[in-house]
Amino acid sequence: MEKPTYHILVCQSFRVKGDPKGVCHKKNDGMLQYMEEEILSRGLDALISTTGCLKQCDHGPVMVVYPQGTWYAKVEGEEAIDAILDSLENGEVCEQYLLA
Repeated sequence: MEKPTYHILVCQSFRVKGDPKGVCHKKNDGMLQYMEEEILSRGLDALISTTGCLKQCDHGPVMVVYPQGTWYAKVEGEEAIDAILDSLENGEVCEQYLLA
């Protein structure tokens, strides 16, 4: 497998045993499946990975796109995912969901 153009990290709120989980895993139900389907249908060269808590609970759900290192916040629902993937296709940053 060749290295993908984009690596998308999606917070899943995994934490040390006993610590309460954050909001990302609660708010992104179905998000990963939709994102994977969109990546395939658009022909984007991207890989999705889930992560432990990214410590941005006030801004969740959170995802990070590499190699740019762009952090996105409040990524809830298909509209947010579409906007971010549209930006990737155009070689841009999606300002609407950018974590500042």
